[in-house]
Formats: sequence, structure tokens, C-alpha cells
Amino acid sequence: MDPAGGENVRPRPVPAGVSAAADTVRDMRILHTSDWHLGRSLHGVDLLDHQAAYLDHLVDVVRSEAVDAVVVAGDVYDRAIPPVEAVTLLSETLARLAGSTTVVLTSGNHDSATRLGFGAALMRERVQLRTRVASLARPVEVVDDEGRALLVYGLPYLDPDSVRTELAEPGAAPLARSHEAVTAAAMARVRADLAARPAGSVRPRSVVAAHAFVVGGVASESERDIRVGGVDHVASHVLGGVDYVALGHLHGPQVVTGPAGTTMRYSGSPLAYSFSEQRHTKSSVLVDLSSDEVRTELVPAPVPRRLADVTGELADLLGAAGEPHVGDWVRVVVTDERRPDDLYARVRARFPHALVVQHRPPQTSQGTVLRAVTAAADPVEVACDFVAHVSGARPDADELAVLRAAYEHAAAAERSA
Repeated sequence: MDPAGGENVRPRPVPAGVSAAADTVRDMRILHTSDWHLGRSLHGVDLLDHQAAYLDHLVDVVRSEAVDAVVVAGDVYDRAIPPVEAVTLLSETLARLAGSTTVVLTSGNHDSATRLGFGAALMRERVQLRTRVASLARPVEVVDDEGRALLVYGLPYLDPDSVRTELAEPGAAPLARSHEAVTAAAMARVRADLAARPAGSVRPRSVVAAHAFVVGGVASESERDIRVGGVDHVASHVLGGVDYVALGHLHGPQVVTGPAGTTMRYSGSPLAYSFSEQRHTKSSVLVDLSSDEVRTELVPAPVPRRLADVTGELADLLGAAGEPHVGDWVRVVVTDERRPDDLYARVRARFPHALVVQHRPPQTSQGTVLRAVTAAADPVEVACDFVAHVSGARPDADELAVLRAAYEHAAAAERSA
């Protein structure tokens, strides 16, 4: 899939004070972003300064492009209890954005909805947090100088085990234990709110921010597993019925094919959080909504340092072959038959920003096939591989059920932290 979704990608950020739409009648405009993961590191490298640089860029784009609303589709923090520095950075950024636009921010699977939503009632009017099921069908209404309205519905991350009772009809049994069931119930509430609004001469534009793995999206290695009952996907038709769906969770910017009349896409994360993301065009999405169409345009985010894989014999990497990547964050794989002396020190002297250094000779012993375990792997499948390795046989159906139940219990405990 083309990571840019077949759209125009700007060669550079818009200079401050210059509006791309200065000489045209402007539609309602949002800036869609997600997956900031404030407080995250990359192979031990603290990324907070680079995340701050992205947020500076975001504020500049909002000011230069006359953005009516910023929509942040979850995973604002990287973990449920974020470091103090990340909390401070978010607080300062929201205050700066609120000076120019309205901000609608939802919680993702990495965030603690309770902690992120603390003080929502005390926030200034132009900072709107949506972290609770009770408020997902209560849109943030943005009205421009010409009286045109934009309705932004914020769906927090909907963990099926946590919300399937709350989202069920009064007196009914809990919903099915699946992401699709709870997302469908949430969207039914959104569509009901839209249908109940009085008809006017100009139909308000509608946007939903959702944090989910929608069928058709392409994952990378750095998204945390969200399987419940072995399934993590939501069909795209479930999210239909609005003009634009601002998706979060997947780190690569991409368009998802939705039902007729609904445009949906992932903005992706603003920084690369694994080597699997090195070819992504990290960006935010400018979305223009007219009365009859939705247009999107990627605004590339600043790149602090490129990521690259560098593979070869050490002598070659210390020579011309390694020259283009001296300034990059690199994953170095040395393929000499024998492990070179002082391998790590010599690689770091050549590549001062090397994050991973591996020795991998051309033939692994006894032809063993090595498979990397990443954050994108199903933890239950990893556990099954381990059981097979130590016992000689994969778990049977009963053992598999025990492993899955244990994993989901642990995952639920982490989310409630």
C-alpha cells in the first residue's frame, strides 16, 4: 500500500504566516494527528526532545493554515503512567494550540483514559477531551465565522472487556466480546445523534476520531497488540455514516477504503518508533470538508534523524558502503563468517548513532531459521512457540485457551493501571 494513500505530499512544511488557501473561499478545515506516544524511547534513545519539535511544528501548521480544529486520535502518551516531562509537554502544547484553534483529543490503548481525562471538566472551552463512553455521542461543535458547523465525535479506545456492558442497550445482555461489536454500538449512538439534529439549510460536516485496527490497514512492528478473543480488527463499514473518520493506532499514514460517502484514513505516528517504519512518510493530515466532498493532504513532519538498515561485512561497512548512513539511526548487521574482534566498539566508532548491532554469519547453525519477536507479534502465538520449543509439541486446544486467558488477564490489568 502506498503510505501516502495516493495523495499530494508537501515537499516542506508551510512557512509561518502563509496560508495555502489565502485566496480561495475556505472550507471547514481540521488537522488530523495521532499516536504521539509522548515519553517513548527508541532502542534506549529518549525521543522527548524530538516529540517536542514535532509539536512545535504542529502549532506552526495550525497557525499558518487557519485550522478550525485539531483532532488527536489517541495514544497521546506511550504508557498509562507517563513521565512528568511528557505530562508537562502535553500541557504546554494544549495551551499553545488553544490560542489558535479547538483541540479534540481522545484516549488510545496506550493511554489511561482516567488519567488522560482527569480535569476534563476544568479544561478551557477550546480543549475538549473525550475519554469516556458516556460522552462519545456528544460532539464538539465548531462553528466558523460564516456560521458553518463541524461536529467532531471523539471515540476513546473501546476495550471490549471494559465497555461491552456499558454500550449494550438498557436491560440487554452485554455485547459480543469483540472490537467490532463495541465499535458498532458506539457508531450507532453517533448516527442517532446526527439523525436527531434539526435539518438546516446547510448540513453540518461530521468527523469521528477512532482508535482501532480497521480491516485494510497495514501494521508495523511497534503497535501494541489489542487482540481480544484472538481478534483485533474492525470492518470499515462499521464506521460509516459520517464525512471523515480520523483513525489512530496504526503508525503508517494510509487510506482505508470505507463505505460510500465516508473518507477514512490513518494519520500515522509523527515519529518512527521501530525500524519497520523507516519508509513511512511521517505526517499530519490537513482535511478540508466542503458541503459535498472531503479533500486530504499530507503535511510531512520534521525528521530528527533517518532510520536505516546497514548489512554487510565489517570491512565494507567501515568503508564506502557505510558512508551514506554515518548520521542515521542504524541497525547494523555484520555478516562476516567469524565475529570480528571489538565488533560493537568498531561499529559505534563508525556509526555513532547505531541503535542495534548484530553479528549474523551467512549460514546459521544447523540451518535454524530465526524469527524476530516484535510488538506486532501475537503474544499468545509467541507463548505457543516457546511451549513447542521446550516440550516438543505445540499446546492443544485446552492449553491454548489457558494461555490466551492468562495473556488477556495480564493485558487488562495493565490497561487499568
